[in-house]
Parts: sequence; C-alpha cells; structure tokens
Amino acid sequence: MDRAQKREAVAELNAVFSNTSSVVVTHYSGLNVAEISDLRRQMHAAGATFKVTKNRLTKLALDGTQYAPLTDLFTGPTAIAFSDDPVAPAKVAVNFAKSNEKLVVLGGGMGDSQLDVNGVKALASLPSLDELRGKIIGLIQAPATKLAGVIQAPASQLARVLSAQGSKEEAA
Repeated sequence: MDRAQKREAVAELNAVFSNTSSVVVTHYSGLNVAEISDLRRQMHAAGATFKVTKNRLTKLALDGTQYAPLTDLFTGPTAIAFSDDPVAPAKVAVNFAKSNEKLVVLGGGMGDSQLDVNGVKALASLPSLDELRGKIIGLIQAPATKLAGVIQAPASQLARVLSAQGSKEEAA
C-alpha cells in the first residue's frame, strides 16, 4: 500500500467514524474466510458493515472524531462493525461471538460515549430501530382500535335488540 492509498484509506475511515452512530471493535483472530464471510452477510442483512482494518491507519482516522477514545482498543487483529442503526452492529457481533469464540468483542462507542464489553452487550439486548418503530405504531393504533370498538358496540347492541324485537313480532 503506497502513501496515496493509505491517505485514501484514512480519509475513508475518518468519514465512517464521523457519520456512523455506533462502532463495535472486535478481535477476529482464528476466523477463517468462510466464517468472516458469514459474519459479513449477517451484518449486511442487519444494515451494518464489518471491516477488517489496519490499526495504524485506524488510529489516524479516529483522530478528531467522536470515537477518538477507542484508540486504545486497536491492538492485534482488529475489525470494526458500524452502522447508522446504533443497535445493529452490536447485536450481530454479540450473537456471532456467542456461537463462535474466535470473535471477541473488545468494546465500542455510541455517539460521544465509549462502551466496554458489557456496554456493547447491553446495547445488543435493546430492540432495533425498526422494532421500536413497530411498537410505537402499535401503541398509537391501539387506542384508535379500542375507541372504534367502543363506539361500534352500542350500535351493534341496538341492532341486535331491534332484530330480536322483529323476530318476536314475526313469531307472534
């Protein structure tokens, strides 16, 4: 990699760190190509990205971003997972690490706050943005559905009474 390529890589990573809402730092030592490809597929399906990075270039890219405190995590074979959805990279990384002990979650960051391993696991246990949106819509729709049922109930009861009265008169 020549200097121009390194500058380009640092600029690209700096843009990632400046524009993403969460970053998870992992050690991937011992993962084979098939396992990393599987992890990348899972990340992509969740709307996140998994990228193996060069530590020196990543430390340069972190400088001046909100994730600058993560610099100490970049030793050894590291990779980052990032996304605009703050929960997605943590959720996929933690779930993958449960089934494959070769992936080790070191920590991460969300916004201006640095997260340790337990912080990343806590973030992974939260519902995703789409799940939260679904719950909010369900909560908003529930009162309207109940209100429609309450308003409709007297009319249906009145119709049943009139129908029963009509049946009585026909029988008589």
